[in-house]
Amino acid sequence: MILYKGRLYENSRQEELISSLERDLYAPLWRGETLETETVINACDALARRVKEGEYDSVIAPFLETFNISEAQFHEMTELFTKEGLKKKCAVELCDEERAVDGKIIRKRCPLGALLHIAAGNVDALPAYSVVEGLLSGNINVLKLPMGDSGLSVLLLYELIKEEPRLSEYIYVFDVPSTETATLKKLADLCDGVVVWGGDAAVSAARTMAGVDTKIIAWGHKLSFAYACADASDAELYALAKSVCDTNQLLCSSCQGIFLDTDSMEELSAFGRRFFEILRRANRDSRPADYGMRAKNAINLYNERLERHATGTEILNEDGVSVMITEDSELKLSYLYRNVWIKRLPLEKIPSLKKHKSYLQTAAVLTEDKSRRERIAGLLSLTGVVRITSGGNMSRTVCGEAHDGMYPLREYSRIVETEII
Repeated sequence: MILYKGRLYENSRQEELISSLERDLYAPLWRGETLETETVINACDALARRVKEGEYDSVIAPFLETFNISEAQFHEMTELFTKEGLKKKCAVELCDEERAVDGKIIRKRCPLGALLHIAAGNVDALPAYSVVEGLLSGNINVLKLPMGDSGLSVLLLYELIKEEPRLSEYIYVFDVPSTETATLKKLADLCDGVVVWGGDAAVSAARTMAGVDTKIIAWGHKLSFAYACADASDAELYALAKSVCDTNQLLCSSCQGIFLDTDSMEELSAFGRRFFEILRRANRDSRPADYGMRAKNAINLYNERLERHATGTEILNEDGVSVMITEDSELKLSYLYRNVWIKRLPLEKIPSLKKHKSYLQTAAVLTEDKSRRERIAGLLSLTGVVRITSGGNMSRTVCGEAHDGMYPLREYSRIVETEII
């Protein structure tokens, strides 16, 4: 489905509408109009209230089921669109007032102009939220839907325009396959910035597609993990395990594995067995993981067992969850869906994570020793980790927080300085 100037169209009209985009895209800017942040916030807040009141339950319920999202998690996501949440975000990220510099220059934040959002599909409402961030910074937004999009993003943006018709010329949505590189390049050439969500391949494709005069804002795939000491409490480990189950390790902030502050394989094995029992308990307390993914992981674990004579990996699996206790200390993606690796990494070797600096995001630090936690957190921040949390809050949602160590609304803006004559 296509969304163009506030109206929905079938995909068969896509080529025709994209051809009209060059004429229509910048029309509000050339007319001298400015999209006020308050206008966007009020529209989002009104839509959030309707969602909370259950108006869209028939559409949202399947979404929550497919992505294994609890009511509590969905409430956190909805809060991002409320007036309170968005005002807090804008207060942190934006500085809109004009300011005189040395009495001779007026300094003002302005939008980049038009943004092309190339969204990822790991969170179904993410494409819509990416567009909202573009709107908050005053930009016109062109959204390329991810493959397999459920239609939720188009619905949310369409309803947002119904709440505030002035947004109709600031939101365009197209369902262009990633293989249609010529069409995507045409869209990128029309825009001032390309916002790309995805892994290395997606980011590289965007850099190739966009011209040298187009800003690339890349939100690449990240890896997150926990760092534990032997004194970590069962309560903290359970909170971590519950987070693993709640997210199925699908988010950039999800825990893929645990580094233990030890160089002993005996200590590592004991800790791994301890965490495995806690993970089993958390799994019983959670909604079941997708059966198809559990079957796929069963094959992965079978192959790991066949190779463990060479790798030395100890594999614990039961009830659809697994723990892999390995001899290496490499950061890597897990098999996902409640499968956690556990590795040795003594405190003095934490700097070895620096080689992954562009992929690091969240690290939970689990220890009862406050001074040791501070020492570990300091080292992790130097490696490139940008979020340090407790075990249960790795994938928390907080209004106004940075994304991958940066503020999106600032990335979607520029500073214009005008001399006073």
